[in-house]
Amino acid sequence: MAIIRRSQWGAPATSPAAYIGSTRGVKVHYLGTAYASRPHEQCAAYVRQIRASHLANKKEGYVDVAYNYLVCEHGATFEGRGVHKRTGANGTLALNLQDYAVCALLGSSGLTKPSDAMLHGIRDAIEELREHGRAGTWVGGHRDGHATTCPGDPLYDWVQRGAPRPAAEEPAEPKPAPSPKPPVKSVVDLSRLVAAAKADPPKRGTPVSYYGVKTVESALVAEGLLAREVADGHFGTATVRAYAAWQRRCGYKGPAADGIPGAESLKKLAARRGFTTTH
Repeated sequence: MAIIRRSQWGAPATSPAAYIGSTRGVKVHYLGTAYASRPHEQCAAYVRQIRASHLANKKEGYVDVAYNYLVCEHGATFEGRGVHKRTGANGTLALNLQDYAVCALLGSSGLTKPSDAMLHGIRDAIEELREHGRAGTWVGGHRDGHATTCPGDPLYDWVQRGAPRPAAEEPAEPKPAPSPKPPVKSVVDLSRLVAAAKADPPKRGTPVSYYGVKTVESALVAEGLLAREVADGHFGTATVRAYAAWQRRCGYKGPAADGIPGAESLKKLAARRGFTTTH
């Protein structure tokens, strides 16, 4: 509970209002005039403005801001007259002696519906008055026992429900993480690979004739048969030698291990290194 004390928002530290020992409970009020939402840093100035207007009201003869506490839309609870001080807001002397008064900074137009933060702030004020001001358990609206529309229908509906603290929102059930999609496998066309193996010049850095060569070279690098720096995407002399080594690892000998890819040796390499083949 964070109460903004009088001296913090710009009022004398102690209210001159008359002492009151205890009350039946607390009445909830609103401003009853147009009120616009504003940044929180402007709320203290508005509370000072309310106090100044009350002190200037010669008809009512207020000695201080009329309310015991005031609460802004952001949930800040401003100490007005405070505890053990008779309110000036409930309409008659008898009603002022009967209950404390807490005012929500809500209007009859503009900002008219209390936020959850404001409702928490009003509850903070009620609990402060009960704990330190001997307020009873009754909670009502200004309209209870006095001819007024205060504190407005939206806020009064909450009061009639017992002025409960807003329920904390249940955390949303975490959505299950989407199943990872299997990686798209590269497809190597055997006929185009063989053509590259037979036609690509042996010199490094020459133009790439078939993109699938790079897939096969990467597999040969992973097998430890080809140096990474010569896996440049064309089926040159180094790649032919490396593929011949792979064919020998697969059990081929002589002319069958000439470095020109065959269907079976390529399928075995594909199975080990995560690509597929086609003819």
